[in-house]
Amino acid sequence: MTTNLVRELKTLRKGRGVHAGRIVDKVGPALAAACGITGADGPAAARQKLVTRLTELVEQLPEDLQLAARAAFGLAPEIRHPLYQERVNWVAMAIDRDARTVRRRVDEAVDQLADLAATTTRRDDGGWHVAELVVSVSLDEEQPEVLERYQVVADQDGVESLEFAPVFPARRRDVDVHLLYGGTMQDRSAPERPCFVLFPAEPLARGKAHEFLVRYRLRNRDAMHPCVLHVPERPCDAFDLRLRFGQDRKRIVRTFDGVLRRSGAEPNGLQQAVDRAGDLHLRFRRLLPGLVYGARWGESVVCSARRAS
Repeated sequence: MTTNLVRELKTLRKGRGVHAGRIVDKVGPALAAACGITGADGPAAARQKLVTRLTELVEQLPEDLQLAARAAFGLAPEIRHPLYQERVNWVAMAIDRDARTVRRRVDEAVDQLADLAATTTRRDDGGWHVAELVVSVSLDEEQPEVLERYQVVADQDGVESLEFAPVFPARRRDVDVHLLYGGTMQDRSAPERPCFVLFPAEPLARGKAHEFLVRYRLRNRDAMHPCVLHVPERPCDAFDLRLRFGQDRKRIVRTFDGVLRRSGAEPNGLQQAVDRAGDLHLRFRRLLPGLVYGARWGESVVCSARRAS
């Protein structure tokens, strides 16, 4: 199987990689088995499973191979060139090496990915994905408030629970949490990281959309770390983020649209100014698991991204 998987991975990296049209036709039987793709999956579900599995495997590679692998398959938003060779050239310039070196790293990564796929099990994704996550953050009051509205879609029949965590880092004791609608909720938090499970009123059938809204109120301004960073564990179609700072027209916010977490170094981001009302609206599409999306307005994003994940 490993030999077949290597061959199929090398076929997948051609053209647009995981973003190719008619993606089902590019996924061979060995790769389908490794990603849990079945004949009942349509193009969207197949692509989600493919991206999720490849992303979690790439995260297990040595650090020097991860960028080459993400580029090869089109897993990094900033490297979505339509041709494989163009993505190779991008990496070569980024790491100051020649294209031949990058191609060797890609080949080595493909071999290791095939071995990892054969020897590690898939994370249980619970049979659902996020269609849209809408987050509103109010920072102009003494007690910051965050609203998170999830719209999820079941990818299989009988989905009974949805595990989720807030997109901002905080200690559980500093946050008052209230489910406004969408089912019942169970708290499974650790002291340093809130985490919850949502139970819809009825199990979700395949293709069924479900929506729920959660309100978080922090104890005081000091309890709110200066960042909202979403590191999705599963594909997310859209992430809408609104930040309200109040009358602070000079504030500069650094934004992150699908960047890699790097140990000991700050990810690349873009600087944006809030508007005249002190607001900032960001929208991210086609989020990939393991990458950083969101904004910060204070301390190092390296520490914050680790908290967020």
